[in-house]
Amino acid sequence: MPLSQEQFSQIAKDLPGMGSDPHSVRVRVEAMEKLLERAFHIPGTKIPFGLDTVVGLVPVLGDVVTAAMGAYIVWEARNLGMSKWQLIRMAANVGVDTAIGAVPLVGDVFDLVWRSNSKNLRIIKKHLDKHHPGTRIIEG
Repeated sequence: MPLSQEQFSQIAKDLPGMGSDPHSVRVRVEAMEKLLERAFHIPGTKIPFGLDTVVGLVPVLGDVVTAAMGAYIVWEARNLGMSKWQLIRMAANVGVDTAIGAVPLVGDVFDLVWRSNSKNLRIIKKHLDKHHPGTRIIEG
């Protein structure tokens, strides 16, 4: 039995992190950043890496996929009403990551150092903490 638009909207609203409110956006962006930048650790070290590094090992396609995932974070920031200057900075972070990440071997090492999605998450968190303080999560 198919769902009506109203039923689907209600289900989506009830799922954590699925709304369009600033808190839900924060949860989604933090989850995406963790997946892309800090999902795993290099064995024997505390150096984190994520799908950005792993998928980036696949020539061309990997860089396109990770650029699209980084662009999703920028799109979420746009939906929050962030300034054009912030969006340009975020897009530049993703662009640098994609451009240098496309260089074989050098780009793969660069992905471990230049964490564009982490940089973009900091920009979004700063915006949310200033304009939507109710979304702040106290970590301890």
